[in-house]
Amino acid sequence: MQYRPFGKTGELVSALGFGCMRLPTLDGRPEQVDRPKAEEMFHYAVDHGVNFFDTAYTYHTTGFTVPGSSEPFLGDMLANGLRDRVLLSTKLPPWALEKPEDMERILNHQLERLRTDHIDCYLLHGLGKTSWAKFLEFGALPFLDRAIAEGKIRYAGFSFHDDLPVFESILAGYDWSFCLLQYNYMDVDYQQGGRGLRLAADRGLGVMVMEPLKGGKLAQRIPEPVRKLWGEAPIRREPVEWALRFVWDDPGVGVVLSGMSDIEQMKKNVELADQAESGVITPEEMDVISRVREEYIAATKVDCTRCKYCMPCPAGIDIPLVLGCLNDSACYGDAAAEAGVYGFYVTSGTTAKASDCTECGQCEDLCPQHLPIRDSLKEAAALFDAPPQEA
Repeated sequence: MQYRPFGKTGELVSALGFGCMRLPTLDGRPEQVDRPKAEEMFHYAVDHGVNFFDTAYTYHTTGFTVPGSSEPFLGDMLANGLRDRVLLSTKLPPWALEKPEDMERILNHQLERLRTDHIDCYLLHGLGKTSWAKFLEFGALPFLDRAIAEGKIRYAGFSFHDDLPVFESILAGYDWSFCLLQYNYMDVDYQQGGRGLRLAADRGLGVMVMEPLKGGKLAQRIPEPVRKLWGEAPIRREPVEWALRFVWDDPGVGVVLSGMSDIEQMKKNVELADQAESGVITPEEMDVISRVREEYIAATKVDCTRCKYCMPCPAGIDIPLVLGCLNDSACYGDAAAEAGVYGFYVTSGTTAKASDCTECGQCEDLCPQHLPIRDSLKEAAALFDAPPQEA
């Protein structure tokens, strides 16, 4: 296993971290973790040098405000003499907060569920413009200071889902130790993108990367044109290896979180993490990755540049976000997975539903690309929103 410095924390983290969001389940029920299979994965990870485990209050749950079963599972695993061998990471969800006192209540509940007296890396979960404002209103920054002073957490950080200007504002808003960013070879300009990653690393933050495989989309259901491009590369690698190597190649990246769901995925990712070096991808290999990116982009349905001239929407719809979900569904051929992403943003309050569109047309009047946004929102509503109930 390769190890990397984790910013100004001084910690050394395994290049591969175990993201406990997609543990194997029973009968397709997210709240029912398949304990024997998940335990096998956990012990394989520890035995092969993985020292970073990430979870969240609402991972493996039936609803976004209901505590999930991921934290208790991880707490049970670490209680058997392994707690001091790993860095433990979990998150405080803004959508589960109704009053400022809830932050302390949830943190104490997490310590109980994780069967520990401290959390190494504690994140404000899913920060964007709206959730950041809520955390500020509730006094989250003094809360983090108190939790550190009391020894309940060691390092404070945040996970992020918004654009670069919001990221820069949050980055400057507190003395963060680390951050968790979505990054992969398709998302170099998405959300904070590579520019935000470098800003964080330059400020001394440890950088955790989520979605290195874009929820598995870059490793499964590979379109034939993309498969052909990989086959023409100067060196033969599987798509999953190309994707992980791209992220690990950035020297600013500390730990890459992979949400693995079976032991074979675990074994493959651990094997690849043994060679997780930075700065080793050649210009020729990077050119292949760029051509793969262009091939995926060519499959998009809506030519949205995310300029946001269409915003704000009077109905509360984050139009670029919804169109992005529609595009990803077309690019990667997995509407069900993208519906889950879309559902997260709707439930967390990031966007109203596509079906909430009133067809006022304001967005189309402002769009410099003259896109048929109303038609695209109808398509997204048909694909992602639940059908209306009979009266």
